[in-house]
Amino acid sequence: MANILIADDNQQIASVLQEYLKKEGHTPIVARDGQEAVDLFRKLKPDAVLLDVMMPKKDGFAVCREIRSQSTVPVIMITARGEDFEKIMGLDIGADDYIVKPFSPGELMARLRAVLRRMDRGKTGAGQVIRLGNLTVDLDTYTVRVGEGEVPLTKKETELLYTLAGHAGKVFSRETLLETLWGYEYFGDSRTVDSHIKRLRAKLEAFHPRGWEIRTIWGVGYKLETVNDEK
Repeated sequence: MANILIADDNQQIASVLQEYLKKEGHTPIVARDGQEAVDLFRKLKPDAVLLDVMMPKKDGFAVCREIRSQSTVPVIMITARGEDFEKIMGLDIGADDYIVKPFSPGELMARLRAVLRRMDRGKTGAGQVIRLGNLTVDLDTYTVRVGEGEVPLTKKETELLYTLAGHAGKVFSRETLLETLWGYEYFGDSRTVDSHIKRLRAKLEAFHPRGWEIRTIWGVGYKLETVNDEK
């Protein structure tokens, strides 16, 4: 199965997660602080990371940034508080998902299965490149270009744009996007989709002309459609 890095200085939580991962057939790797997490990640190259936010030496945000500078491996952040700013920060720096303490280990395992399934689908996909007018979304390299300019998007923002651009004109409900991109139906919050769309639009705003826009279909969801862009 998969090698999973657990980065958490709480020994009790780490032990519980170890047992659940073993039951799922995975091999757990435990880091007790942020620096150890970075060192083990570089050395062992795990298949996914369960990353606590509050840790000694380096916090989870700093660890996530270092991981994202060298890898698109799935990262699930674990936070002791449910404040929106922590969730938004984690997602902005490239985390795939987050869960708030106290949490159900069963729920966390379900989220882990979801991100691993998406990773497996990505490995089997060949030539995952969408081109629409001056837009190029490349899931092989996780790069997005509008004309000659490269758009600095997170992993999840890239996947969201890839999905919308690959079905231009089709309306996606928030629930469909949540299940398709986050891989779970019951544990997610559709506001996650809204916040990603908001950040995605803000990052694309600097690139003109585009000839396409992400539209909100009120009461339904979102679609990407071609438009007359004279800006």
